[in-house]
Amino acid sequence: MPTMGRLVAAVLFGALAYYVSTLVIPLFEEGTVPGGFALINTGFGILMGWIVAGKRAGDGYRAAIGYGLTAMAAMVFWVLFAHSFIQMIKLSLRKSYDGPVEAVTDVFNLAIKLGLMAATPEVLTALVVGGIAAGLVTEFFGRRFP
Repeated sequence: MPTMGRLVAAVLFGALAYYVSTLVIPLFEEGTVPGGFALINTGFGILMGWIVAGKRAGDGYRAAIGYGLTAMAAMVFWVLFAHSFIQMIKLSLRKSYDGPVEAVTDVFNLAIKLGLMAATPEVLTALVVGGIAAGLVTEFFGRRFP
């Protein structure tokens, strides 16, 4: 059911995902930025804001910090998984794998590689501070407009 808390959470986490995407794009090697990188990330930010944070809006400000960080972590997980899966599909179409098991296990290796590349202090700080702030603002609107 749509609520103001869900709407605000979706907008804020979508904006957070887009902002962090702009921080991560320069970290890629020249010409290797995945197509639609910021768009995919923003979509997952909107989804995790709506599903994870927005659903819990109204539980209190202490809980808001927790569900803000939870939504941020879920967003990061799904973004890493999605981009790794897309990369695996591209590599499998180039016949880079000997079999399907190797391709599936490489999704996790690609996710770890992408995560480590993006794990700069600037990106991590933006994610943590942004997740907490988005959770607190979501709680504010979730309490005022149930």
